Amino acid sequence: MNGELFVVEDVPSAFAERVVDAFHVRVDEEFSMALSGGPTARACYEKLAVVGAEQIDWWLVNVLWSDERCMPPDHKDSNQLLVRQALLEKVGAANAVYPMRCEEGPDSYQLRLGEMGRIDVVHLGMGPDGHTASLFPNSPALNADPGVLVTMNEDPSVRNPYRRMTLTYSGIARGRLVIFTVAGESKREAMQAVYDGEDVPAARVTADRIIWLVDHAAAPTGTH
Repeated sequence: MNGELFVVEDVPSAFAERVVDAFHVRVDEEFSMALSGGPTARACYEKLAVVGAEQIDWWLVNVLWSDERCMPPDHKDSNQLLVRQALLEKVGAANAVYPMRCEEGPDSYQLRLGEMGRIDVVHLGMGPDGHTASLFPNSPALNADPGVLVTMNEDPSVRNPYRRMTLTYSGIARGRLVIFTVAGESKREAMQAVYDGEDVPAARVTADRIIWLVDHAAAPTGTH
């Protein structure tokens, strides 16, 4: 598998600790994070809001998204809404916030990424089908040109609803550190596939460093 696997007791706490550590060893004055959605991500951001309240200078933090559903920003399934509720409203500050907006198309977000250069932390989850961000099995975005950092995508199986905007593999690879957080029994089969080197979307991610924070329920056989 790509990256280092850590089986942890508490995924949100482990995530928060890793982000705080990354902030303190950041290369530039400012610190950038690309964030995701889902129940595990919400728990991670709520913990980060607590742990990072005093340990991170949020006025130096630039917030981006790894993917977004095409819907109003106040929709209950919006990743933007999740990050605002679980993190930004709690810490009360950020240097800059760059939500993905489907109506603007991927080109403007690609330009933003190009201007920013590297991303200090890219946070990703994984679905039971092995998708990460909005890179779904058998979807067009899996084969995006290497020069494309952001694209539109949909799940051909329709198990995951809504049209999406998502970072491509090249976009994710701009991360200095990619942190996967995976929790729950429903993710075990997909996590086993990643561990065994099978070709599921999450297993194709590359970056300078990739770490997997996985709870016992999702952990592959033999890693407990």
